[in-house]
Amino acid sequence: MEVIIGILIPFIGTIVGSLLVYFMKKELNRKIEFIIYGFAAGVMMAAAIWSLIMPSMEQGGGVVPCIIGLVLGVGIFYMIDVVMEKKATKKMNNLMVAVTLHNIPEGMAVGVAFASYLSGGLSLAACYALAIGIAIQNFPEGSVISFPLLKKGYSKNKSFLYGFISAVFELLGTLITLVFTNFVVAIMPYMLAIAAGAMIYVIVIELIPESNSKSRLNVIGFLVGFIVMMVLDVML
Repeated sequence: MEVIIGILIPFIGTIVGSLLVYFMKKELNRKIEFIIYGFAAGVMMAAAIWSLIMPSMEQGGGVVPCIIGLVLGVGIFYMIDVVMEKKATKKMNNLMVAVTLHNIPEGMAVGVAFASYLSGGLSLAACYALAIGIAIQNFPEGSVISFPLLKKGYSKNKSFLYGFISAVFELLGTLITLVFTNFVVAIMPYMLAIAAGAMIYVIVIELIPESNSKSRLNVIGFLVGFIVMMVLDVML
């Protein structure tokens, strides 16, 4: 029961963040819109660096697996752009996929921790600390998915649904890792870097141009998002 509760904690964090969409107006003020896009870019950039790139290099024993993963991540999203080029929802679909890709290795990290606990390695307290830390990080990420979708004309229910789907993929990452721990640990550095490459692609191609304004509110939003996510990643 302790393991089940633990692996559900990050899942709940993303869902709670997505639920905030029900408290937002459908038509966002332009200034708030700029701040949200900037905040999303800041959150994703900090997550890419501290949650994905640095752990990838540490676990992979150097920069080579990280570089391979980054190239693959950018390449995957380049192909997604080519395939979805004529679809009006391309940008928001890419945003959701990027955050979802980021959630999968996070879920795997939780799975590795609890697999270690079950085999007599990590303590249950350490596993819960990791799960709670990731859940706190997932809170703004759930919002990052749902808020822009609402702005693009999606209903509140559909905007929340996309955030929920992202949370489900994180949970799947955890469960798969618990079943195939040895295999997943071997490819984890590449998975982390692929997710980082995907997030960086979306930031540069979509979020930063979308948040551009003479008010420079996007810069404030980016800085706040980056600092919030950096603190969460480093402290937790």
